[in-house]
Formats: sequence, C-alpha cells, structure tokens
Amino acid sequence: MLDSYFEEKTKAFAKATQLGTPQVIQSLWSGYGEILRTPLPDGIFPSIIVKHIDLSPSPQHPRGWNSGFSHQRKLKSYEIEARWYSQWSEQCPAGARIPKFLGFAHTEHAYIIVMEDLDAQGFPIRKSEVERKDLYNCIKWLAQFHGNFINQKPEGLWENGCYWHLDTRPEELEKMANSPLKTFAKAIDEKLKNTSHPTLLHGDAKLANFCFGEDGSKVAVVDFQYIGGGCGMKDLAYFLSSCLDENELFNSEKPILDFYFKELRNGISSKDIDLNKLEKEWRELYPYAWADFVRFLEGWSPGHWKLNNYAKEKTDRVITELQNT
Repeated sequence: MLDSYFEEKTKAFAKATQLGTPQVIQSLWSGYGEILRTPLPDGIFPSIIVKHIDLSPSPQHPRGWNSGFSHQRKLKSYEIEARWYSQWSEQCPAGARIPKFLGFAHTEHAYIIVMEDLDAQGFPIRKSEVERKDLYNCIKWLAQFHGNFINQKPEGLWENGCYWHLDTRPEELEKMANSPLKTFAKAIDEKLKNTSHPTLLHGDAKLANFCFGEDGSKVAVVDFQYIGGGCGMKDLAYFLSSCLDENELFNSEKPILDFYFKELRNGISSKDIDLNKLEKEWRELYPYAWADFVRFLEGWSPGHWKLNNYAKEKTDRVITELQNT
C-alpha cells in the first residue's frame, strides 16, 4: 500500500483532499508491486488507478528468471512507462484510447504512476476470449496507434519495442537448443529493426491489456512498459498469439491482415508516405514477427502453448527464406 508521501502526491495529482480505501486489483509481474484502485470522495474522477512499483530486487519470477540483468530490464521498463505517460501519451489519437495520465512520483525505493480509472470511464470489461467484433476492435486499436506514430523516433522510450526484443533477452537466447532459428535469431531481429517505416509499438499487446466497453463498440489499452520503436507486425503477431488458436490463425490470416492494413492507412495522416510500399514491406515482415516471438518462447518457456503449428509454419517459412539468401 502507499506510504504517506505517495498518498499526498496521489491526492495532489487527483485534485482531492482525501483518498478512499484502496483496493489491490493486480499484483505486478514477479512481485514488483501492485496496481491499486483508489476511490476519490471529492476528486476529479470517482476513482483512479495507482501503479505502485517496488524497486527492490524480486526473487518471485514464476519461471525462475531472477538475474540482475532481468531486474535492471524491469526497472528500466517502469521508467520508460512513466516517460511514455508523461511525455508521449497525449499524442495518442482518439481511435487508440488509453488512460489519462495524472502524475508520477518516486523515492529511492519506489515509483507511482497515477492515471484515470478506465472502468469508471466506460471500459469495465476484461476478456479471456474474444468474439469477432472484439478481435477486430483490438486490431483497429493497434492499426490506429501504429498509424499515428509512423516514422516517429522513440525518444526516451525503448529503442526497440516489445518485451522479448533480442537485445534484452540474451539469457533466453543462450538457453535455446541449437537450431536454425537460434542461428538466424540476429538476422530476424535485424530484418525487423530495419523496416523503412518504423512506428511505436505497444510492446505487450496481449488480450489481457485490452479493456472493453459494455456495448462492445470500443476498447482501451493499458501497460506501456515495453513501448518503443519497430515494425507494427510485432504487436499484431503477439496480440493474435494471445487470443486465437492455430486453426483460427490459419483460417483468419488473410481477412485479419486486410483489415489491419485498411485501418493502418486510415490512421496515417502524412502524405509523404508511400502506403503501398509500407504495406508490402510489413506484410513480408509478418512471418518474421512470428519467428522473432517463437525465438523468445523457445528460450524462455519451451513447450509453451503458443508454440503451435501456425507459429511453426511461419518460422519455417522465414528460416527457408534466410537459408536461400
């Protein structure tokens, strides 16, 4: 829970004279703190969200990844998330709704990020399964987000977005069994990094980070610890991996990609971008995004349920292409 310093900061950010009793709605990964919903008897919102981050090393990673390297990566991710909210978030378009940032404070041992409560703003539903309308609303959010930030440099954010990015996962790469995918891991990473039209990636665009409206017509997104530069296909592939099984992925690939690129074009306002060239390049990089994620999973959690036949088919296609170049 919050100490007196953070309580006073939270009240100031929320323009409140008092705080209600906070409710823990989620523990942060590996024991790095908690997310609190705090009622406001007299503030600017009926309730707010406080992300309370404990900066001390954690021994609680559920899969045993507790090195100093992983600890520093997590600390950097929270610093970047605070920077995203304070310096970037107001640039989000209306079609990519996120919580309004209220404030950030820190001590030597902890951070807080204070933001509006999306539940109170009409996004109270979280889903573990999606219907077609939900799926396409989430894809539209990603396309609008990517389109809005196309060709922007990720200043103050991760140079390369997504939590599984190769430069941040040397331990997992080392753990991989020897394979063509391990051999070509760097080449796959370079291909994705060198897209001629980089954008900002959410970096952890799984279904659990989407908040749904009650009428099913809108979504908002939270959790920006791994936001940074890169090819939008990485977010799309990761999102699809979080909510579709292999049969759905095989059967829905074409309509999903067609819809995504239609919305991406709608989200790009610049007249200086060759949209046909961008789409062609990113469609070609879609299998690379899958192969990149598979590389992470094979080192981090061999046997993970996301390592299905669809992911394998995309990865094999990339390996064959690289072997023939």
